[in-house]
Amino acid sequence: MTVVATRASRKVRLASQLGFTLIELMVVVAIVAILAAIALPSYADYVKRGKIMEATTALSDARQRAEQSFLDRRSYDQCDTVTQDAAKQVKAFTLLCTPNNTNDRYSITATGVGAEGMSGFTYTVDNTGAKSSTGPSGWAGNANCWAVRKSGECS
Repeated sequence: MTVVATRASRKVRLASQLGFTLIELMVVVAIVAILAAIALPSYADYVKRGKIMEATTALSDARQRAEQSFLDRRSYDQCDTVTQDAAKQVKAFTLLCTPNNTNDRYSITATGVGAEGMSGFTYTVDNTGAKSSTGPSGWAGNANCWAVRKSGECS
C-alpha cells in the first residue's frame, strides 16, 4: 500500500509543476513591451524613408518629363500635365508642377499626404536642378537637397 501512495504523490507533484507562474509570464510580457517600444519607432521611420524615396524618384522622373516637354514645345506651360504620369507612381505624396509667368522656368513640388502619415513633408526641384526639402516637427529639412533622414542628411 505504501507504493501506491508514493506514486500518487509523485503524480500530484509533477502535475503542479506544469505551466508558468504569473511572475514568469509578467517578466516575458515586460521584455516584449520594452523591445516593441524600441523597435516600433525605428520601423516607422524606416517606412517614412521608403515613402520619401518614392517621392524623390517621382520628382526626378517629373523633372525629366518637364525637360522633354520643353525640348518639344520650347515652353514649360504644360509641365503639370506631363508630370502627372510621374505622380501616378506615388500615393503618399502629391506632385504639382507650376511654371512661372513667362513659361521659361518651373518648380515641381511633392507634398506629403496626411492620410498616409506624411503630412508636413515637402520636397521641391526647379528647372536648374536646385533641390530643397522641409519636414514636420522632429524631421530636419535641408535647403540644398532632399533630406531623407530625421537628421536632415541628404540622399
